[in-house]
Amino acid sequence: MDNKTILKAVDHTLLKQTATWSDIKIICDDAIKYDVASVCIPPSFVKQAKEYVGDKMKVCTVIGFPNGYNTTKVKVFETKDAIQNGADEIDMVINLSMLKDKKYKEITEEIKEIKEACGENILKVIIETCLLNEDEKIKMCKCVTDAKADFIKTSTGFSTGGATAEDIVLFKENVGEHVSIKAAGGIKDLDTARDFITKGSSRLGTSSIIKIINNEEVTGY
Repeated sequence: MDNKTILKAVDHTLLKQTATWSDIKIICDDAIKYDVASVCIPPSFVKQAKEYVGDKMKVCTVIGFPNGYNTTKVKVFETKDAIQNGADEIDMVINLSMLKDKKYKEITEEIKEIKEACGENILKVIIETCLLNEDEKIKMCKCVTDAKADFIKTSTGFSTGGATAEDIVLFKENVGEHVSIKAAGGIKDLDTARDFITKGSSRLGTSSIIKIINNEEVTGY
């Protein structure tokens, strides 16, 4: 698998709290140059970034990020606002408290509402695998499938761990045919990226791959 194939799967991500427009502009330029899948940026930059990249690059943003415990109404409002500002893709965080309380119906309904707010735009559902046991991960595969979201995503990159190969395999075995997989968090080398894609992930959330390809130092997620 060559570097170009890997880059095609990358959501080039910058979600640091201290990110400036200058920082966002740099990742937008890199995303266009390296022909990645999208740039994933904070909601407050979506409008400016979309005006900057136009049709040259898809803009992704995050909803209920990073903890997921906003109310459904707030997440829906955030989603509609992001779409209105030009977002092409939405990465939402589930309500982990609901999952721990086994409120699977409520989680599914929330995802459905956010998917409806997305319209034709792609919705990825972040389940934060590092905080879940295997049964909870399997339950979330069903919730995401039943809600007709487009992707299930491993991680925010802001918790105790990122994607693992084992989780990608588990997702592949348990999601519906219409649900794709996004691995995110901790992807700091090309071998890991290749392995995740081989195991079934069609998107990679990372800020590192372009730096790795250019032999630059990589820190954090």
